[in-house]
Amino acid sequence: MKKKVVYSIIIIMLVFTSCTIGGGFFMLNFSLTPNAKILSKDADSYPFMYRNYPFLRPWVDSLRQADALKDTFIINPQGIQLHAFYVAAPAPTNKTAVIVHGYTDNAIRMFMIGYLYNRDLGYNILLPDLQHQGESEGRAIQMGWKDRIDVLQWMNIANEIFGDSTQMVVHGISMGGATTMMVSGEKQKPFVKCFVEDC
Repeated sequence: MKKKVVYSIIIIMLVFTSCTIGGGFFMLNFSLTPNAKILSKDADSYPFMYRNYPFLRPWVDSLRQADALKDTFIINPQGIQLHAFYVAAPAPTNKTAVIVHGYTDNAIRMFMIGYLYNRDLGYNILLPDLQHQGESEGRAIQMGWKDRIDVLQWMNIANEIFGDSTQMVVHGISMGGATTMMVSGEKQKPFVKCFVEDC
């Protein structure tokens, strides 16, 4: 009788452990590659932003008319192609903001913060798509840790684009806020002046 109880407990523990490990891998995969959600948000980015932030449409239209809304691609050290939008300030300045989006979002969904920096504060702006989101490649969302290396690369690119003597703020929202704080822990170039973790 005792052997049956011991074997039953062992079997229950094995089943429980297997379910926990299997469930953990399922949830990890589900959270790092929510492709349907990303594709849906990508497809609806401009309409969503124009509905929720009506002031963006005339701003984006004016940028497009002036050919001022630019995009660029880079290859990171792992060979992954990354994308970003950038816009020069309305008047020449060395003030520059790198704006980092959150989980399952993309650069377009940060245009309201881009508007604040560019239109209201007169900054140059660069808005990257993090890995596996927007127009950037990558096998999975990196949750900020590996993204910090990409953002450091984007900061150098922004400094080159906007004059090689910028005074830079890095502003991240949600997961982008976590990415920003991870970036802040790295050795910084002298042009970096400020970090904003916005959650």
